[in-house]
Amino acid sequence: MQLKSLRIFDAVCSTGSFGAAAQRLHTVQSNVTAHIKKLEDELQVQLVERSSSPVRLTPAGHTLLPHAQRLLHTHDAACALFAGQAPPAGRLRIGAMESTAALRLPPVLARLYQAHPQIDLQLRTGPSGWLVEELQRGAVDCVLVAGQPPQPRWWAQPVFQEELVLVSSTPLQALPAPQVLLSTPFLAFRQSCSYRQRIELLLASQGITGARIMEMGSLDAILGCVAAGMGFALMPLALMHTQQSRFAVHTLALPQPLRSQIAQVDTWLVAREQSGWSPQLHALAALLLEPATAARTAPVHLEATQP
Repeated sequence: MQLKSLRIFDAVCSTGSFGAAAQRLHTVQSNVTAHIKKLEDELQVQLVERSSSPVRLTPAGHTLLPHAQRLLHTHDAACALFAGQAPPAGRLRIGAMESTAALRLPPVLARLYQAHPQIDLQLRTGPSGWLVEELQRGAVDCVLVAGQPPQPRWWAQPVFQEELVLVSSTPLQALPAPQVLLSTPFLAFRQSCSYRQRIELLLASQGITGARIMEMGSLDAILGCVAAGMGFALMPLALMHTQQSRFAVHTLALPQPLRSQIAQVDTWLVAREQSGWSPQLHALAALLLEPATAARTAPVHLEATQP
């Protein structure tokens, strides 16, 4: 069945005549007659009693009418959604690094939900490399990862800036000596985490190639073990401002030139080509790219902080 035929059938039902339906739909009466006949042939039933005035529906016509109206409503709602004539609605699958999900996304997602409560938000967290793989296979609609994506044809824009700091269980006045870094493990997320790669760069800058990096499954596990004196971590400074009331940890800004070479990290919003975006993805991107959002998430530069 064609939607056009169902729309003509609905018009005949509501107006009570073929001629009035033709006027409403700006067509000719013969076209209305042809579409009603086409529906009847497809369904092999009589839908209207043509001899009556106004036109009466047969029992089969009464049965078809609510189905036709639901189909037309669904079609019109979808068209309005993608034309920007209806608020975004439906599933939005977001992938993000755990630190970004904990620090940057809550206020953004709260604003998105308040503005568009019909959006069904789904958030998955993981290291940058894994998130890119999830985007590649279509498991998420967009990802927030550290650094530019490996696919040049993808759409990507930086949305947040982070400064990574050294996290320890005791106050530090300067970067620990190479022998201390060599003998003390770093705690990090699993392989393909971009912050883990920064740890390796930091150690390499101190002449250390055999990095001792222990994998942890969550942010709380990493910070809890650091607070217990198990080792060091490399985390965004802004995130640590929110966690130092929960964990007895201290932070140290990396010295120059390591700060500019290693510590400064851009978080990018990455998605497939914009031609395939949903309205809800457009709404999220608009919020993340607002100048006000960028101003609130600019990195804070401090030499050292105390809990």
